Amino acid sequence: MSRCGKVIVAMSGGVDSSVAACLLKEQGYECVGVFMRVGASGEGVAAEPRVGRRSHGAAKPRGDEGRSAGALRGAPKSSGESDSEHAAPGARRKLKHGCCSVADALDARAVASRLGIPFYVLNFEPEFERIIAYFADEYARARTPNPCVRCNIDLKFGKLLRYADALDAEFVATGHYARVVRRHGRAHLARAVNRAKDQSYVLFGIQRADLGRCLFPLGEMGDKAEVRRLAADLGLRVHDKPDSQEICFVPNGAYQDVVRARRPDTQRPGEVRDAQGRVLGRHDGIANFTIGQRRGLGIATGQPAYVTMLDVLDNIVTLGPREELLAPGLLAANVNWLTDPPASDDWRPAEIKIRHLHTPAGGRLRLLPAGNVEVRFDAPQTAVTPGQAAVFYEDEIVLGGGWIEKAL
Repeated sequence: MSRCGKVIVAMSGGVDSSVAACLLKEQGYECVGVFMRVGASGEGVAAEPRVGRRSHGAAKPRGDEGRSAGALRGAPKSSGESDSEHAAPGARRKLKHGCCSVADALDARAVASRLGIPFYVLNFEPEFERIIAYFADEYARARTPNPCVRCNIDLKFGKLLRYADALDAEFVATGHYARVVRRHGRAHLARAVNRAKDQSYVLFGIQRADLGRCLFPLGEMGDKAEVRRLAADLGLRVHDKPDSQEICFVPNGAYQDVVRARRPDTQRPGEVRDAQGRVLGRHDGIANFTIGQRRGLGIATGQPAYVTMLDVLDNIVTLGPREELLAPGLLAANVNWLTDPPASDDWRPAEIKIRHLHTPAGGRLRLLPAGNVEVRFDAPQTAVTPGQAAVFYEDEIVLGGGWIEKAL
């Protein structure tokens, strides 16, 4: 019997989630590995077991596979042992890299097998289809979506938690770089020790009541090199696997292809203008642009130009200098509070992060009567983009966050 309880570990086949599973097992948790099949890579996972059935690779631990994570450190693989023993020859080379491909499923299964833990593949394709639809619909509204945040809200810390309930598992764990800390007897979402890798921004949508059930073993790690070294010490083949840098259902990086296929009505030609209304040229569809975009505009203005406004009703793209991107504040809707919200109309100091790679900016926020939040920055910020998330911090603690409705 585990001394720490049962935990469902979301295993993507990457180095982060693999090391997270190893650390949790070493700490004494009863781990159950889960790969979320979403169909985003366009590949069938032919070698997977059916949904809800345990992988045969984890059914009978043998050799190093049955040892604890601690025992695996530095242990050489037995002769002929391979982390992709269930894959067809050459499968890793032929399959596309991403976070949800056949190769990723096989990598996740191999790690689970090596740890001697149960492994399941869950079919989340119908739910993920709704996330892709949201992605295309937001661009059709001239907004810039964040599907990774939606995936965390709806799947990893939504549907997966309900799956944990079905297995009588107390916890759900992922390889995110974040922490859950306890203060005054309550769980709080906090930034990772390594601020450069911190991913708390994409986790703001976790329900407050669920925070105490979330485990992020990598939140205390110093850096990614340390994680890779640990994976190598554990004998995991994925120790040098590249990080996924793309949206999993946009493997070639061209999000416009997804939007064109799903919302062909967005490909309506229109005018490109400057702030004074002068026509600078034509565009092929407003959904092909996002606030702050500089490259790929197809128009020469003689100076650096950025997309400063998207008018979906009149189908107009407005360009201007960087200064026209500056905004002193924003309005956020559908706010999820992970701490007690401020009293209505009381301004609360906070740091505000408006996109994943944005350095949090000082400012203050207040709760409006309708539940929206008004933010005022200490210094104007560039490219406050409708559709992106605005996340509020107090020191290391995530106060909450919402979706940007408009710049103020």
